Amino acid sequence: ELGFRTLNEMVGRSEFLKVNPEAGHWKAKLIDLDAVLHPAPNVSGGTLYNSESQDHGIAEVLDWQLLEHAQPALERQEAVAAEFDVKNTDRTIGTLLSNEIAKRYHAAGLPADTIRYKFTGSAGQSFGAFSASGLTFKLEGEANDYVGKGLSGARLAIFPPAASTFIPENNILIGNVALYGATSGELYVRGKAGERFAVRNSGATAVVEGVGDHGCEYMTGGRVLVLGGTGRNFAAGMSGGLAWVYDPAGQFPVNCNPDMVALEGLTETDETEIQALLQQHHELTGSHLANFLLGNWEEEAGRFVKVFPLEYKRVLEKAMKVG
Repeated sequence: ELGFRTLNEMVGRSEFLKVNPEAGHWKAKLIDLDAVLHPAPNVSGGTLYNSESQDHGIAEVLDWQLLEHAQPALERQEAVAAEFDVKNTDRTIGTLLSNEIAKRYHAAGLPADTIRYKFTGSAGQSFGAFSASGLTFKLEGEANDYVGKGLSGARLAIFPPAASTFIPENNILIGNVALYGATSGELYVRGKAGERFAVRNSGATAVVEGVGDHGCEYMTGGRVLVLGGTGRNFAAGMSGGLAWVYDPAGQFPVNCNPDMVALEGLTETDETEIQALLQQHHELTGSHLANFLLGNWEEEAGRFVKVFPLEYKRVLEKAMKVG
């Protein structure tokens, strides 16, 4: 009736759209749609609909090399190790490899440390995103936003280049929104992270040497050990998991959102868990700060603050009474 043979031919032909004068709502009388319905000129001369396939550059991504080296692990669960240089255009490192692990071994993944890869350079966004169990990624360099996004069992360790002269705990090493939506796995960062670290973390464990604003926002599970300062609004909406903050200057309480959490001292169980994390952090990243805290634990333990979600605390207390 309108003269079109396909839906594609209708795209952009707004001259065929008419305003319904009988629209029942009174607000419709106040709306002028003439500007919206005015036909837009096709200045490019091409089609107004999708007529060309897009090239997302998947054929050239680094993960194909990761997959190639991982074949013995994928096929026979044999341990493999390799090293790669990275640059900031290498994004989502590990996602294709993790997809292959998930297809073959499902949620269980591979045994810990089956695939050990060392990267050197500046990694692009989403380094280690969705990385599965069995992967251990070490990055000597730095990383952009979304490190460990959706982390699913892998272990990530990030530390500065050996030749660097700056003090790691005073410098930002990874970008914003690390561990967004992580469900399991570990992240160790010898340096600071940007904003919204561990936002919506529901099961991963992390050690970092400082974070920006909104750390542990909406966190529902897991463990986060912060060995330095935090930005404002820490723990906003945090309903589960635990966080510990090393606060020698006593400034953390003013940066913490108190609506859903309590600030407490360490229990013996906390101390044991923190020391184990410090040991792992030192072994994986060479952190001098972790080594200092381990060597001076009696003096420094009292400078840690435990961030305990109130709802989580009530659940644990109720379980203890029932038990």
